[in-house]
Formats: sequence, structure tokens, C-alpha cells
Amino acid sequence: MKIYKSNFLLMFYFFGLISNEVIKKPTVLIGILVRNKAHTLPFFLTLLENLEYPKDRISLWIRSDNNIDNSIEILNVWLNEQMSNYHLVNVVLDEKSMGIEDEDGIADWSTNRFTHVINLREELFDFGRKIWADYIFMLDADVFLTNPRTLELLVAKNKTVASPMLKSDGMYSNFWAGMTSEYYYKRTERYTPILNREDPGCHEVPMVHSAVLTDLRRQNSDYLTYKSDNLKNYDGPQDDIITFARSANLSSTSMYVCNDEVYGFVMVPLETQDTLEQDYQQLTNLKLEILSLQAELPLSQAMKKFIKYPKKDKLGLDRIYMINLRRRPERRARMHRCFDELGIEAETVDAVDGKQLNESVLINSGVKMMPEYADPYHKRPMKMGEIGCFLSHYNIWNDVIDNNYNRIMVLEDDVRFEPFFRNKVNFIMRELDRLNINWDLVYLGRKRMQEQGEEYVDGSDYLVYAGYSYWTLGYILSGSGARKLLDAKPLDSLVPVDEFLPILFDKHPRVNWKGHFPKRDLVALSAAPLIIYPTHYTGENGYISDTENSVIIAANQAIKRTEL
Repeated sequence: MKIYKSNFLLMFYFFGLISNEVIKKPTVLIGILVRNKAHTLPFFLTLLENLEYPKDRISLWIRSDNNIDNSIEILNVWLNEQMSNYHLVNVVLDEKSMGIEDEDGIADWSTNRFTHVINLREELFDFGRKIWADYIFMLDADVFLTNPRTLELLVAKNKTVASPMLKSDGMYSNFWAGMTSEYYYKRTERYTPILNREDPGCHEVPMVHSAVLTDLRRQNSDYLTYKSDNLKNYDGPQDDIITFARSANLSSTSMYVCNDEVYGFVMVPLETQDTLEQDYQQLTNLKLEILSLQAELPLSQAMKKFIKYPKKDKLGLDRIYMINLRRRPERRARMHRCFDELGIEAETVDAVDGKQLNESVLINSGVKMMPEYADPYHKRPMKMGEIGCFLSHYNIWNDVIDNNYNRIMVLEDDVRFEPFFRNKVNFIMRELDRLNINWDLVYLGRKRMQEQGEEYVDGSDYLVYAGYSYWTLGYILSGSGARKLLDAKPLDSLVPVDEFLPILFDKHPRVNWKGHFPKRDLVALSAAPLIIYPTHYTGENGYISDTENSVIIAANQAIKRTEL
């Protein structure tokens, strides 16, 4: 009995040692097809390089041909620096056109182009099976995996076919929530909730593409294919992603899109007649969308030389101001990166910091509180942050008058720019000139505070007369508008700046507040639709408000201000 027990303990100890050993992660073959992606490759390759997955467990399979840009040059530079870090690299970079001559433009998907891409994707799967890769990660070169844990997290999902949900600058993504009987996209009610991450998790869907992880260890993966010839009675179109989805369906293999995290972004595909220049603009839109969620888009040192930014200007205005607290350098840096992308020449204005305000400063600045004011929601006096915010805008209005500017733009440091922002500003300015409108202020972003509709400016496609609104995210101000705001002497009866503006254009619901400003003739318009939004809304992860997160001015201080 003692011998048996000793043997048992020895066996238990032996297996315990085995169970405590580090198990290597599964091997992954990443397949990449590149064609005319010189503008996306520096970011794509940097983010690929930054994936937090052991590189000695990753193999790369890369094919590039039919380029009219310098995609191959970029790939060679990156590979020369990085390929030794990976387990295996299989690369074919062909400067020739590969005999595909029947395309009408770079975005045209001819029959020969589909056949060529299908053959390449199938070649990747054959190679992955030949080297006994555990997983194949098919990755398009216009995907931006901003979450460095994407591959690790996706492997842990334990699915045969899974994709990280990728966002764009609109409603486009890398999955379908529905498919027609002819195997084309079908709009369904499931799509938007998945896209908006209302139900985080992994969702079974009929189609995933652009970033697809396949577990080759599972037997049903043997039936997955991109070639329709490999499927019996295939009656769908000649299309690589549709054929792959159909092969999954025929082999009872579920496809999943995972939205439990923000994994990354994907470019919106070009239409048939689109040009590379249009894709460059799409890239700008996507980079701005990424910068609305994070401080920067990583770029390795080797890739920096391939990036060019547009020449900066003031969008036809006299000056563009960006208000930022010096203790928020991350916001300042993010906005500067946005200006680089947009080609905007802006002046950074140090905001008046509410944390530096006190009774003496307010007295010396001539600030007096409006006696009737109480926050409409919290029934409290103003906060020091709100006072600092007002004074920041007030200083800019004074600068407009001092320099005799005619038209300026004011931006706060927590804004998200809508796609084609420059074009939309130009549309607005041309409308103001074409219609010869009498205007003082144009909201570019705001929160509408009334349900009823707003009247469009006569003859305008982009402008409405603004109703009661909150927020001062961004606006265009005329010299006459700055004069009216200052002539109202707002420091004699201070309220938050986003309450003051609608008082001045006589759309504020509080009659007793309006009584402090008898001349209310500011002409306020608004972009419709808006072209600026907040980067974060109240309650969202990452939301910070330096106005809300500040101290309330003491009640006795508010009274003193009114008695001075």
C-alpha cells in the first residue's frame, strides 16, 4: 500500500510538472494581398508589426502585383527590417501586370482580376495546410488593427472562422448580417446593433471578410475554399469572399464577427470608376475617425518617410483657433495630428483653466454672476471650469476685434471631424457668399435642445437658422458677430457660454435670463447636417469634462459678484 501511494504521488508530481510547463501559442500564417496600397501600407505594416503575438509563431505569406504606385518599394523596406523576426516569410513581389489587361480603372473588378485573386487566396490556403499551420489569418492591406491584442483575442475565441469587427468612417464594416438567395448583401435589422456594439460578443453571420481567422486544426476547415470549382452545384457569382462564405455554409461551418472590443478599422471600398486620389481622401477620413478614439495612429520609423501631409491653409478664413488646456497635452497633440491630416493651419490658444480661478481673479477680471442662474439640470451655480471655458472664448472674440478679422473659426480640443470636413466647410462658405446672407455665427457642431424643426436658410442646401442649442465644439464667427457678443457685456451677468449664445440670438427659453441682455440680434445659423461632433459623450468610456469636473463657485461668491 505504501509503494502504491508513493508511486501515485510520484506520478502526480510528474504530471504536475508537465502541466506547469509553458505551452506555446498556436502557429498562425498571415496572408496579405497588396495592390496599389502605398498610402495604407505604412500604417498597416506598423500595426501588423505591433501585434502582441509571438513573432516566432507567425509566418507571413505576401503577394503583390499590378501596382501603379510604390507598394513594392514600401514592402521591401519593411521586409528588410522585419522579416527576420518571423518564423517563415513567403513573398512574391511582381512588378509586372500579371496579364490582367481587361480592367477599366484601378477599382474595376474584371473577371480576370477575380480569377487572379481567387487563385492567390486558394494558394495561401494550400500553403497553410502544407506547412501545418494551426491558423490562417487572411488580412487585407487596407485594414488597421489598432488593438494590438487582436490576434491573441481572436485565437482565444475558439471558432473555426472568426473576424474582428472593423469600423469605418460610416456604416461600412467587414461583415454581412444577411444574405440574399443569390448570395449578395441583404440589409437586416441585426446589422446596426452589431456595428454599434450594442450587444458585445461574437455573432454568427453569413459573411465575414477583410480580416478572417480560420482554424485549420478543425476537420471542417478542409472544406473551406475560395474556388467555386471545388464546390458541387455552386450557383453563385465568381467572387472570392462569397465563394468562401458559401463553402462554409455547405460544410456547416459557422462564421462569426466579434465586437466585444474595438479591434480596428477598414477602408470603404472604391466604386468602379473611382481613382487612387479618391482612396487617399478615404484614408484621411479613416485616420480622422481613428484619431477620434485614440491619441495617435502608430507609424514605425522606417515607414515615416513614405507619409506626406497636405500643405496647410486657413480654409479661406482669417484665423482658426483651437482652445486647449495646457494640462491636456494629449488632446493638443491629437488635434495637431488632425490638423496635419486635414491641412489646416490653426493657432493653439491656451484655455483659461478653471483650476487656476479664485475670487480675486474673478474680481480683477470684472466677472459678475447672473443672480438668477442655476444649471437647468443640476440646479447649481456655475462651476469654475465653465467660467474658464467662457473666458477662453471671450478672449478669442476680443482678439477678433483687435485684429479686425472678418471670418474666423473656433474649435475646442475634443472634436471629431466628419468625413470630407474641408469640402463641407468650403460648401458652407460658398453658400454664405452666394446667398449674401446676413450672418454672425455658424455652428459647425452643437447639441440641439428642441424637438421642433429648424427652418432652412432660403436657397441653401447646408444651412439652417439655429434654434436653442448647447455646446461650442466648433463655430465660424464673423467680425460683426464678435462685436455683438462683446457689446452685450457678458461678464456683467455671466452664464455658461453655450447658454449665452442662444440668449443673444433670442432662442433661449428662460425669459428672465434674456432680460439681462436687451439687445438680442445675433444672427446664428447652423450647418445641416453638422460637420463636427464630440469625440466622447457623457458616460462613455474615455469621456472627460474639465468643465463638469471642477468646483462650483461658492454661493456667497456668486452673490458678491452681483453686488459689486
